[in-house]
Amino acid sequence: MNWITLEQLLLKAQPDRAVTVEPALNHAQLCEQALSLAAGLQAQGVQRIAVHLEDAADLAIALLGAWRAGVSVLLPADLQAQTRQRWSTEVDLWLTDQADDAHLSDYRHPPLPASALDLDRCQLSLCTSGSSGEPKRIDKTLRQLANEVEALEHLWGADLGEACIIGSVATQHIYGLLFRVLWPLCAGRSFVRKQLAFPEDLQRASREHPTFAWVASPALLKRMGDNLDWPALSAVRRVFSSGGALPAEAAQSLHERLQQWPTEILGSSETGGIAWRQGQNLWQPFADVALSQDSDGALLVASPYLPTGYIEHTADAVRIAADGRFELLGRLDRIVKLEEKRISLPMLEQALMAHRWVAEARLGVVQENRASLGALLVLSEQGLHALRNQGRRSLTQALRQHLSQHCETLALPRRWRLLRQLPLNAQGKLPQAEVEALLLAPRPKAPHVLEQVEVEGEWSLQLAVPPDLAYFSGHFPRAPVLPGVVQVDWALSLGQQLMDLPAKFAGMEVLKFQQLVRPGDEIQLHLRFDQVRGKLYFAYRNETATCSSGRIVLEAASDA
Repeated sequence: MNWITLEQLLLKAQPDRAVTVEPALNHAQLCEQALSLAAGLQAQGVQRIAVHLEDAADLAIALLGAWRAGVSVLLPADLQAQTRQRWSTEVDLWLTDQADDAHLSDYRHPPLPASALDLDRCQLSLCTSGSSGEPKRIDKTLRQLANEVEALEHLWGADLGEACIIGSVATQHIYGLLFRVLWPLCAGRSFVRKQLAFPEDLQRASREHPTFAWVASPALLKRMGDNLDWPALSAVRRVFSSGGALPAEAAQSLHERLQQWPTEILGSSETGGIAWRQGQNLWQPFADVALSQDSDGALLVASPYLPTGYIEHTADAVRIAADGRFELLGRLDRIVKLEEKRISLPMLEQALMAHRWVAEARLGVVQENRASLGALLVLSEQGLHALRNQGRRSLTQALRQHLSQHCETLALPRRWRLLRQLPLNAQGKLPQAEVEALLLAPRPKAPHVLEQVEVEGEWSLQLAVPPDLAYFSGHFPRAPVLPGVVQVDWALSLGQQLMDLPAKFAGMEVLKFQQLVRPGDEIQLHLRFDQVRGKLYFAYRNETATCSSGRIVLEAASDA
């Protein structure tokens, strides 16, 4: 590959060097637009800008143009009102896709001359996700970013070759910025402009390129199921994952389907990359990253991606092996006190996930009457089978019994929430405040609507039945079944949301229940309203048969 160092990207335009496709952008066009933006920013006297752009190529233009103009760049995590308020006094200009902000298209100035960028004066500020508190600002120099980009190419450049880089993660954060924008720019690899949030989108984009690599999150990788064209996708050069822990089950599944382990990256906005691994091996530090520990066992990091002489004190407890590789033992900042006892939430989560019924677990403190622990669980296939055939109480009692081997009685969760998946944010994080809000929330009473399609007034909805549905309690304790009255209520409620139905319920006709609906099932609901007869026809189906059907008779509400 024709490598260009980060500081020299604007020096010599190369029209035959592709940057992106759809729409196409070459290196010469990138340089011209960046230098034009630089001229405009200089003309305005701008010193500091906030940049939030969905298009990765636009972000590249904004970064290079700002740096050429001597302008420092802040990448906010989002454009929420509170985010704008937090950073408003620290920037002169917001460059975004939103209507009232500045846009790249506003800058049509004659371009500044090409010039090398100053590795130590060019500044970038990233914002942490705020998963363990208030978001904070992390300042980087171009030299730190350049060091990391060159380390990535040294490790994996030969494997990637000319692969197009396809990403599911945002470029506003360090992982997406490096892997989706700066690294491919320097290496001369094209990249897909948009963040692709769904496995089907990733597959569609992959088919457009003879060679490709994925820059993904654990949240996306664990959703890649049997419906994808795995023989075609097996051409992927490398699968990168970062932003959170990749469940072992998801990693194993990808290994079986792609004949390669995903490459997991450990790092943070503060540290940059720390280490990598494939499979369940120990973490391998990046070259020139020096690791040590404090007296509590917390990981200390000195790195070329940090200021010279600075040591980052992380909250990760580790065990470092003799060869320098290490094992993560959990977060020290997720230790809570109950009745003056220190309890490690990561340790208990690992203990829960060691049980064959549990795929993922997150614990939090429930502040009601007296403080206690609660657990969010995603069940494995065996766990879902146990729930369906033994009931919720039997399942949670068995898990409490399992956990009692690892902790005192006061640390056993007293509240359990069974989820289809953990509600991770765009960065693959689950803030602790969100964990505790979910534990306090009531159990769900409605289905998850996965998809809805309307054809000539008739609706087909794909529904997921929550494993923790409130209506399963008592119906029946050891073999939960979705009550028929709830199925009728869901049909009517969803029909009212989607169609203009009469308000008054007047009765039921030809009601049939043929197949049981169980926790975690996915079912299809078909709805059709006969306006002449005032009847809502409904039918629930699983993959093989009709579960229930009937007609709901409706009348217009009287004016009396």
